[in-house]
Amino acid sequence: MTDAARIRELLLANLFAVFNVRDPERRLEAIERNYTQDVIWTDPDGTTEGRQALNERAQTLLDRLPGFVFRATGPVHVSGDLGLLAFIMGMPEETPAVSGIDVALVRDGQIAVLHTLLA
Repeated sequence: MTDAARIRELLLANLFAVFNVRDPERRLEAIERNYTQDVIWTDPDGTTEGRQALNERAQTLLDRLPGFVFRATGPVHVSGDLGLLAFIMGMPEETPAVSGIDVALVRDGQIAVLHTLLA
């Protein structure tokens, strides 16, 4: 089982070092440090498998939302190998456009499965 502190670190990195980073090379470095090679990410747009596919899909999302930023709306909650983090996204200093929750299953200190649920 992965340490709770590492799971918290991973969920925060997911939000701030991956989905808030518009530079694909910097984002891929964070993905390689924090996700398994066969990571599976599911959100309302579909399911992606693998680090490179995750990076490409994150870029597509960010390209659709120029100027938007992600912000955590509370602490990371941990139960066993699961981590959960609520977030909002939108233009800085404006009412959020979207809220959601990331739920991650961690294996060997890296995110193996990520589900993004939007409200």
